[in-house]
Amino acid sequence: MTRLLFRGATLSSGERTDILVSEGRILELGTGLNDAKAELVDTNGLLALTGLVDLHTHLREPGFEQSETVLSGSRAAAVGGYTVIHAMANTSPVADTAGVVEQVHSLGVEAGLVEVRPVGAVTAGLAGEALAEIGAMARSRAKVRVFSDDGRCVFNSQLMRRALEYVKSFDGVIAQHAQDPNLTEGAQMNEGALNSELGLAGWPAAAEEAIIARDVLLAGESGARLHVCHVSTAGSVDLLRWAKARGILVTAEATPHHLLLTEETARGYDSRFKVNPPLRTSEDVAALREGLRDGTIDAIATDHAPHPLESKETEWQAAAFGMVGLESALSVVHAAMVETGEFGWTQLEAVMSTQPAGIGRVEGHPLRIAAGEPAEIVFYDPEARSEFEASRLRGKSSNSPFFGMTLPGKVVATVHRGRLTVKDGEVVEPSDSKAENGMVTNG
Repeated sequence: MTRLLFRGATLSSGERTDILVSEGRILELGTGLNDAKAELVDTNGLLALTGLVDLHTHLREPGFEQSETVLSGSRAAAVGGYTVIHAMANTSPVADTAGVVEQVHSLGVEAGLVEVRPVGAVTAGLAGEALAEIGAMARSRAKVRVFSDDGRCVFNSQLMRRALEYVKSFDGVIAQHAQDPNLTEGAQMNEGALNSELGLAGWPAAAEEAIIARDVLLAGESGARLHVCHVSTAGSVDLLRWAKARGILVTAEATPHHLLLTEETARGYDSRFKVNPPLRTSEDVAALREGLRDGTIDAIATDHAPHPLESKETEWQAAAFGMVGLESALSVVHAAMVETGEFGWTQLEAVMSTQPAGIGRVEGHPLRIAAGEPAEIVFYDPEARSEFEASRLRGKSSNSPFFGMTLPGKVVATVHRGRLTVKDGEVVEPSDSKAENGMVTNG
């Protein structure tokens, strides 16, 4: 394996350093490093962050390969600076057995660009009627630790209680899509004055908050680990803060789009902005940002949800819910949280890498840039600024809400297991790994 010496990067702490990588690990950090056997890569002016970890990625394979595959999603993730992604279970067949999660895991290994960690379904077929083969998936080669029916809520309280009790035995986590289906039937956007003005059915905040309230009580009773997906309301943040203050083992994620966009985007009836849960009010956005600052919300997850053109380029009511987000996430969080002064690079690194790695029980967590640690790094240009365009996407779908927006920053390179998977913003396929893979090589 090629030895790489990255020269002149800046860590999230503000410290400048060289980083020597060999055999998949960080061998040494320090200034003025030299290694005659290493390829020298100029990273002067670039920020070195621990490789990003996404707890919530829809890769669509098996079954919906017209929207995304494990390979295409891995490319999108690598270009976005991710080195670990968690593949959600709502595929066809559903990832509710050891066989399916092992298939997804194997496809990720074959792609070789990021670590693909399958998420197992909580209930068989996502039907909400009986538990899936949770134990078998946990014992499989995929070593599943996160289970979710995302896209659907585990609405049956007794099933949710049993699932929490089950995963506690092997330190697993249940990731809940908090949505009371009885309160959201036919819902199209956030419930409030605007949905009435636009003639679109409203999606009440209580639909999310009621499930979170129930689930944190169940998690507290069982002592099991609960993770709340894509939190979107101020009331949800309050509930999570209450639960954490009482020692309940609950973690939560927010998406980049819920940190930057509001319900006002629905005025144009552009279905790229139609997402589940819906974009909320500016007050909700402020509450999410505060929740990230004070640790109530632990992670930022993309909820990358690719769809074919025909599912999005239609009238709002008929369009599918969801947005792609892997390639834009770091820039969007940069805009929403760093440029606004909400927090700095160390906090961004925590919520986009270190803490999600812990929640997902990624091997070797907590990930960090230090001697002896796995070489999982993203090199990011924080001074770049450009209009987000379709040419930035590497997945199979283009349902991004950020086209035409000027966003800060650019991922220049990504290192996964000691290998450059992205250089100069372009994917380096594993088959190219024997070729020269430095951005700037001297001698």
